[in-house]
Amino acid sequence: MSVYKRGEVWWYRFRWNGEEIRRPTKQGNKRVAEQMEAAHKTALAKGEVGIKPAKKAPVLIDFAEGEFFEYIQTRFSAKPSTVAYYRSGIQSLKAFPSLGKHRLDGIAAKDIHEYVERLRGMDYQTSTLNRKLEVLRRIFKLAAEWEKTSRALPKVALLPGERRRDRVLSSAEEVAYLDAARGVGDQALAEYEAAKQGIRATLRGETPLPPRDPYMVYHLALVLLDCGLRPEEAYRLRWEEVHGESLRIAHGKTANARRVVPVSNRVKVILDWRREHIGGEWAFPAPTKSGHIDQSSIKRGHKTAIAKSGVAQFVPYTFRHTRLTRWARVMDPYTLAHLAGHSDFSTTRRYVHPSWETVRAAVLKAEEEQTGHKNGHSNENSPSADLGLRMAIN
Repeated sequence: MSVYKRGEVWWYRFRWNGEEIRRPTKQGNKRVAEQMEAAHKTALAKGEVGIKPAKKAPVLIDFAEGEFFEYIQTRFSAKPSTVAYYRSGIQSLKAFPSLGKHRLDGIAAKDIHEYVERLRGMDYQTSTLNRKLEVLRRIFKLAAEWEKTSRALPKVALLPGERRRDRVLSSAEEVAYLDAARGVGDQALAEYEAAKQGIRATLRGETPLPPRDPYMVYHLALVLLDCGLRPEEAYRLRWEEVHGESLRIAHGKTANARRVVPVSNRVKVILDWRREHIGGEWAFPAPTKSGHIDQSSIKRGHKTAIAKSGVAQFVPYTFRHTRLTRWARVMDPYTLAHLAGHSDFSTTRRYVHPSWETVRAAVLKAEEEQTGHKNGHSNENSPSADLGLRMAIN
């Protein structure tokens, strides 16, 4: 060991690959100085054989608010709602310092459990809890990919019992809601006409403001219901993406979301009307930061239409699920997956709700093709055979 004392502290000096290395230890203990010299030589030796010294893992919340969120903002620059989704998840971590203040390599499974229990205590729905856990899981995944910690991070599992948006509107519910939504627009126009004849307009000279887009909720419901779009796909629909009898969806959750969807006759009529009377860049414009409508833009009108229609509460996504479920009865799953913009057939499968009549007709058709006889053997149509098949699919 080559340690020597200068004043009150010890220094070490040695040569490595022809280069002299000299460092102060800032220690008054010779033994500690010798240990520091040995550690320096070990680090140099490890570097020569490609062994990297362990990096100091960042604090979870520092990494989440820094590099992680910068990546999210860049990656999803065209999707402000996605950026807001991750920002909300990060804020939840920030509000829970016993997890957020941990270094990544110091997080244990019990810390995740305590975080979940804290969220449960705030009366969140299971779906909301899982969204926050998804953000944490994404943070862990990128931290591992970017080698921010040399230690494996604990697994973040989603909670069971999440409600799926699988409600399907009946034909009667559809008619009732659309009539009520159209009635909301009619009422807004009627109130405007009445205001023009009112005291403020006739005696005080105050000109009432016309309703900006009275039939927006009605028109949006038709587009979602007939085209099976995700609500955000309809919100961001530009006129350049409307081509006669089809819509070109240019953005989406996955590459498969970019697709062309045919439109019904009634959707074509209302889009032609909106192009002529509403105009602008977006099919559904609004005075928002993005320039188009979002979930908050339709919240009040949708709530009013539900109240007037008497239909049980549902979210706008139900229109998409209703359309895809109806399509599933008459088209093959590959076409359905394409029109839905799915990249995974397990997702498409959620929209398929075969009725007993559909299953029985499919089985009989398969038997006809196999045997060449109209209805197969007589016992195949017996009540006992019918009951057995019904029990099999249930």
